[in-house]
Amino acid sequence: MKVLGISGSPRRDQTTSKLVKEVLSTIDGETEFISLAGKRIGPCIGCLSCVEDNICKVDDDMKELRQKIAEADAYVIGAANYFSMLNGLSHCFLERFYQFRHIEGKTVAGKLGVAVGAGGSSGDPAVNNIKTFFQYNQIECVGEVAAQGVACCFVCGYGETCKVGAIHRFFGPGTKITDEIIPDLSKQPDKIAEAHAIGRKLSDRLKAFAAAT
Repeated sequence: MKVLGISGSPRRDQTTSKLVKEVLSTIDGETEFISLAGKRIGPCIGCLSCVEDNICKVDDDMKELRQKIAEADAYVIGAANYFSMLNGLSHCFLERFYQFRHIEGKTVAGKLGVAVGAGGSSGDPAVNNIKTFFQYNQIECVGEVAAQGVACCFVCGYGETCKVGAIHRFFGPGTKITDEIIPDLSKQPDKIAEAHAIGRKLSDRLKAFAAAT
């Protein structure tokens, strides 16, 4: 059984990627992790060219991912919370699952999924969006985990003085950025424990399915 982990954050090696990897770390079986950072994946354009064969005809980096998605038995999909919804790259990636839904397509239907989210305030909005995409594609969500990530305001260079940014809003005027206040997954052991428990749960479900077949 194979589990495909996807981080849809455009930022490499940040909280979304780390949390997806934590889920994958306790899965007893083959896993693969892919970051979408730097990839060119556009939205579904509604052309319906995938209707007859369940293969998207849009020419971008989703082509190289299609076979991996089709071959996986389960998915751990992570996204970042941008403006109280999942980030655009993740949304485009999940929109393109439309190609799997035609002619009673079973490419992803009936498979298992885990929703992972990260955000400066909360990863919950991204998790909820991913779960909606799972539902549309008949992917059973067996677990979810969300953690606090590093808002861009911590690293943009203007975080301490910007009056509309996360530092001012979360901590108040005059706050200095220090290591102590910068969010990091390592400071959230409860979230790491949640991720590990969900990974084990997904692993057990896959083993039970394999034994039954």
